Amino acid sequence: MKKQYEFLNLATVNAPFMPEIEKAIGRVLASGRFVGGPETVAFERALAAQTGTEYAVGVSNGLDALRLIFRAYIALGRLKPGDEVIVPANTYIASVLAVTDAGLKPVLADCSRETMNLTAEGLREALTARTRAVLTVHLYGRAAWGAEMDAIARAHGLIVVEDNAQAIGATSPEGKATGALGDAAAFSFYPTKNIGALGDAGAVTTSDFALAEAVRALANYGSRERYKNIYAGFNCRLDPIQAAVLGVKLPHLEEEGRRRREVAEVYLSEICNPAIELPQKPEKGKHVWHQFVVRTAQPEWRDAFRAYLADEGVDTDIHYPTPPHRQECYRRQFAGESYPEAEALSATAVSLPISGCTSTADAREIAAIINRFTPPQP
Repeated sequence: MKKQYEFLNLATVNAPFMPEIEKAIGRVLASGRFVGGPETVAFERALAAQTGTEYAVGVSNGLDALRLIFRAYIALGRLKPGDEVIVPANTYIASVLAVTDAGLKPVLADCSRETMNLTAEGLREALTARTRAVLTVHLYGRAAWGAEMDAIARAHGLIVVEDNAQAIGATSPEGKATGALGDAAAFSFYPTKNIGALGDAGAVTTSDFALAEAVRALANYGSRERYKNIYAGFNCRLDPIQAAVLGVKLPHLEEEGRRRREVAEVYLSEICNPAIELPQKPEKGKHVWHQFVVRTAQPEWRDAFRAYLADEGVDTDIHYPTPPHRQECYRRQFAGESYPEAEALSATAVSLPISGCTSTADAREIAAIINRFTPPQP
């Protein structure tokens, strides 16, 4: 029987933390505080300290974190419906959903083939007289913001929002933590993330007091004080049980990133098949490898490559098979627009195992399996 290389098994990932998680959940149950409370406050403080920001606000999930940021900027009068927000074309659809939810206009910028992320060149090309903000997405665990991009944004007076759903613990080329590179950042703690809850959870970080207060109020029915609603808000609060779980895991963030980098280094050094293109490792800054995304040299080889790996016991995934502008809900809005790099990536990308289920020994074996792959002949 062939060995199986799981892409992700959350029971395996969470097993080392379960004794401490059970104690943390027990504290919440014993406290009788099932909304807010000390576990939520403690996690928010720890997250702010981790990112080097002044404030962190726990919220219900990553999409809501983004939605609340844009809604808060509108409530504060810093953005208005119809303003343009630059968004990378290669991203999960949540990035775009948050922009349109606020009545803002997403303007897509194609990604770099090398980094698979937004670049300074792409940012410049997407700028118009109506651009008021940029949403940079640190996709796959690599920081997608640095000094050159920041200079462009500041020169044009742009609000910089980070979608940090996949890159907690990463750093920019200048060594600054994601979550503190822009004016505000959204986090997702979906169970599959590097630091995952046992359900949906998210957060917003910022050093802007007014923004943090607006986000917190909007997430609490638009209220800072009970029965006094200053905004037409939502119910998007972080569950204290999830906060307690995240409070257990957050101190292990650096260890998680280090282990993923070790697995990535094996892949990068040992996969040598001309049919497979490897991701680029940044020369500076810390990559946390939420996903390890390779590409088949030809789109028509992807299905055969995945089928071959499956036959060899290697689970894979695709992040993401359809870019946002090709999704049914946005086809009309982006009709006639094309983003060649994002489209090519969606047609060739394959995500390899890189999680608590994958050891460096596993990575070496997977690399050897990949090196034996022969593309189908026409």
